[in-house]
Order: sequence, then C-alpha cells, then structure tokens
Amino acid sequence: MGRLPKQLIFISSIRNSVPDLKNSLLELKTVFAIKLQKKQYKTYTLSDLSFNSSINVVPELGGIITSWCVENQELLYLESKSFENRELNVRGGIPILFPICGNLADNIYKYNGNNYFLKQDGFAQYLPWEVIEKSNQDRASITLVLTSNRLTRTVYPFDFKLTFTYQVKGNSLEIFQTYTNLENTQRMPFSTGLHPYFLAPNKHQLHFDIPSMQYCDHKTGTIYDNDCEFDPNLDEVNAVFEKLTGLATTVYDRSRNLRITLSYTHPYSTIVFWTVKNQDFYCLEPWTAPDNSLNTGYRLVNLDPGSSCQMLIRLTATFV
Repeated sequence: MGRLPKQLIFISSIRNSVPDLKNSLLELKTVFAIKLQKKQYKTYTLSDLSFNSSINVVPELGGIITSWCVENQELLYLESKSFENRELNVRGGIPILFPICGNLADNIYKYNGNNYFLKQDGFAQYLPWEVIEKSNQDRASITLVLTSNRLTRTVYPFDFKLTFTYQVKGNSLEIFQTYTNLENTQRMPFSTGLHPYFLAPNKHQLHFDIPSMQYCDHKTGTIYDNDCEFDPNLDEVNAVFEKLTGLATTVYDRSRNLRITLSYTHPYSTIVFWTVKNQDFYCLEPWTAPDNSLNTGYRLVNLDPGSSCQMLIRLTATFV
C-alpha cells in the first residue's frame, strides 16, 4: 500500500485529536462543580477538582458549612449526634453568629426601654437560609440569604437582610458577607462572627500565631501573656484575644503537617480560642465585638437606615 498524501495525514491527525480536545475542554469546564445531595438535609457540595478541595453547605440548618476538605483531607470537626438531632445545638462545622457573639448578661439586653431575650451567639445558626445564586465559573460559589421575620423581631426588633457567599477556589474558602439594615428610621446595632470547629486528633502538636500580646480567660477574667501555646490537658480553654495587631491568625498542626490561616477584614476585632479536653477539635472564632456588646455598646456595628456593610473572612489550608 502506498503512502497517504500529506494532506490526508494532516486531516486524519486533526480528526483523531478532536475527542482529546473535547475531553480537555470538558475537564476545564468541570474544574469547579456544585452538587445537590438530598440526605437528612439538602446539602450542597462545592468543589475545586484541581485541588481536591470542597465544602458542604446545609442552607436549612443555619446556612452552616459542615465540611471543608483540601487535598481530600477533612479540616473541620462535626459531631454527628448533634448534627442529626434538631433539638441539639450543632457542635461542629462553621456556625454563623448574629446578631450577637457570645453571651449577654442574663441573656437580656435593653433597647428603647424594652427588654429583649437573646441566647448565646444569636439566632442565625438556627434558622433556614435561602439559596439565591450558584456559580461554577472560575470558582465554585453559593449565595445564601437570611431575612428578618416575625419570629426574629420578637427578640431583635430590626428588619435586616444577611447575604453570605461561600466561595471555594484552590486551597482557600472565602466567606463574603453583606449586612443590610432594612429599617427606614432607626440604626441597627449588631455584632457578628463565625465559630469554626477545626479537626485536631492531636492537640499537643498545635502551635498558634494569634496577633495579640495578651488574652483574657473568659471564666476568671485573668489576663495572660500570649505565648502561642495552650494546655490541652485542661478541662476547658476559653481565651479571648482583643487589641489585635494584625488581620490574620495562623495555626500549625505539626501532627498533620498542616498550616491553616484565618484572615479577616475590619471590623473583626476579637479572636476567641476555645477547646474542651478529650475532644478532637479546637475553635478559632473571629468576632466583631466581645460578649454583652448589645448592652455595653463596645465595638458594636451600628448600620444607618437603608445602608449595608461588607466583610470578608478567608480560610487557607496548606499541607507543608
């Protein structure tokens, strides 16, 4: 058999390469993926397949993130017993704190001469959020909204809208937040934060870089110098860091060769470290204001009528 003409060889090679080209284009298109799973709760999984990173989001359960993986390694702690039972507070994932962080004195604050009851960390983590947008273009993201209603107004007499966008890209998880005061005449006071539970099978191997010279023991009020270490043999550690000198906190988990960096924008002013003996987690919580701020006014955000403010928290995990 004679040789094929060069033109036919060229055409044949193009035809043979088309499936590979199509597959390559499909791979590029599916680097970022969003999947809805109907488990006990509707769960959205957002993935960056090129980094084997993902998060799970449960809108109906306070918009909580229940899982964050990088390089197929789970980074968050989630207690299945509390997650599966709606009567219990979820211990794990990344709950949202609003309109307060921590506790109020006697769970009560006063506004315009009236007393209102708010339990620890507010109500946003217990209410269903609505999904309003999803995208897998250049990132995997989902946007959730929580709006005031009759129930929220009985404990927090303001009309508001919270808009949270969770974005997964590479080894980072970004949480974009918009807080809107829907009131026509009155300013809206609040504090806000997150309560991430990080998985730590060996807490003796943790080292912290928290940008503050001192911290306050939440129970005793005692002030200690910050030496970047905590004793995991104590029954509980609850340390409040204020007067932050930087906008990033880093944890080194030497047992996993893992570095997690938590960065945040103004007005996040407080970092709370919390852990309990014999539990495989520690919490690093960025707050805009400390306990009881609705009563003291200290570091409160006060939004003018009809106005909004934006904040950003970024989590980055690197295996070193």
